[in-house]
Amino acid sequence: MAITAAMVKELRDTTGAGMMDAKKALTENDGDMNAAVDWLRTKGLAKAAKKSGRTAAEGLVAVQVEGGRGVAVEVNSETDFVAKNADFQKMVSDIAGVALGVSDIEALKAADLGGKSVNDVITDKVATIGENMSVRRMAKIEGQSVVSYIHNAAADGMGKIGVLVALNGGDEAFGRQVAMHIAATNPAALNEASLDAEIVEKERQIQIDIARESGKPEQVIEKMIEGRMRKFMAEVTLLGQAFVINPDLTVAQAAKEAGAEIAGYVRLEVGEGIEKKDEDFAAEVAKTAAGG
Repeated sequence: MAITAAMVKELRDTTGAGMMDAKKALTENDGDMNAAVDWLRTKGLAKAAKKSGRTAAEGLVAVQVEGGRGVAVEVNSETDFVAKNADFQKMVSDIAGVALGVSDIEALKAADLGGKSVNDVITDKVATIGENMSVRRMAKIEGQSVVSYIHNAAADGMGKIGVLVALNGGDEAFGRQVAMHIAATNPAALNEASLDAEIVEKERQIQIDIARESGKPEQVIEKMIEGRMRKFMAEVTLLGQAFVINPDLTVAQAAKEAGAEIAGYVRLEVGEGIEKKDEDFAAEVAKTAAGG
């Protein structure tokens, strides 16, 4: 039987499945709509797709370190309750292990995990647990050594904030202190050179406007701006910040005393940058019970 676009659309509207999945379901079942629905449900695709539009802003960040390499991965769920689920935590840990061997997030989603792609593993877990989930971000770092830190740990190697610090020289104890500092202060960049030029220009313009409101001479205004920009750089760059372990030193000075060079860092926080919606789960349960 020929599979038409109208048939694919009808099945998508009924199940919420993706276009290619809907087409495959119809093809496998010779155009039988009811059989195609059952096929999608059997594969977990209908259930997963229906939940894919819901906001997943909770979850876990997992870190893995192997020698001079480290990776952090954020896997999201809809509720913090699921983040405490042992099956979800094992999946996140397994995904982080796979992430050590791939280059970017798209490669991670396509990578093999127990005979399935990571994407398919996520789809299966959505069908099992009943919440939308996604592998949102990953970040890798390398150095002579890499030290990890988890803030608000939910299990070994995973929690709400994951930090990796790449060091040349120094020791693990100092690296952990720096990682804890990064978790607490969330610097915008390692140093002034690596700070986003747009952020710098925006702040400079703000300081120019503030200074000119003072009505002081232009040469005084220029010095005011220079001083305020130096202060800004010290506040937002890791190496310029006062070290939380010893505020009398900057992080750069503390690194020098420890015989270490901080080569880079990664900081991932669950849900960072996601606009959270107030989901009415009672209404969702009632809708599901009513067959919606």
